[in-house]
Amino acid sequence: MTKRILVTNDDGVTDPGLLALVRAVRKMDGVEVSVLAPDHNWSACGHVKTMSRPLRVKATTLADGSQAFSSDGAPSDCVAMAMMGALDVKIDAVVSGINPNANVGLDVTYSGTVTAAMEGAINGVPGFAVSIDATERHQGPLEYEAAAQAAVKIIAKLLEKWDGNLPTPIWSINIPYRPKGDYAGMQFTRQGVRLYHDKLEKRVDPRGVPYYWIGGDPPSGVEEDGTDYGAIKKGFISVTPLRMDMTDIKRLEGMNPIKI
Repeated sequence: MTKRILVTNDDGVTDPGLLALVRAVRKMDGVEVSVLAPDHNWSACGHVKTMSRPLRVKATTLADGSQAFSSDGAPSDCVAMAMMGALDVKIDAVVSGINPNANVGLDVTYSGTVTAAMEGAINGVPGFAVSIDATERHQGPLEYEAAAQAAVKIIAKLLEKWDGNLPTPIWSINIPYRPKGDYAGMQFTRQGVRLYHDKLEKRVDPRGVPYYWIGGDPPSGVEEDGTDYGAIKKGFISVTPLRMDMTDIKRLEGMNPIKI
């Protein structure tokens, strides 16, 4: 049976990472591809659902001449609209990316790439978020082809293994930036520890009104075995299963009712 895969991203429909992923997904056996992605960059937007204004969906063309659709909504909006019928097709899986920087540790709560995959799972289909670990200030165009090909091989295997039972899987795939595809292998991992180095800078606009800019050095992390960050820093592709239920079970089990 042919599966319909929705490809989206958070960097915008014209981003080369999306095109590389679309091309690779098209080569999967028994797959048809639909594209609905934001019409501009939504990086670090988190899990958004737009309820306060109408959303537009427009036909567009990718750089290879193929048809796609764009929206003024967030990545998760794009997935929700596609799942609810905006494209007039039944979606069987969501593939999001390719993000130019890794989404590891707590990045998944900020990432539009990951939350698009989460939106797929909320609607009952597997979601896959694909990111590469290019440097934050990389100069020149990025090469995505090797990462796209590796990601699709992994996605195909994971789709084969899914039996349709709940909870619906969410997979975060992080790939070392190695344009030649010389990866050390693949590891299933847990979320690691991400270290942020954000700084708040206060400035004054030409009218004398203060404003703020969040900056600082790019994030780093703890290189621990078995984690997403540790794996990619050793050259391995990291594949992390995520879930929407964030209940702290251990803490819950140790709590007694509080008298009020």
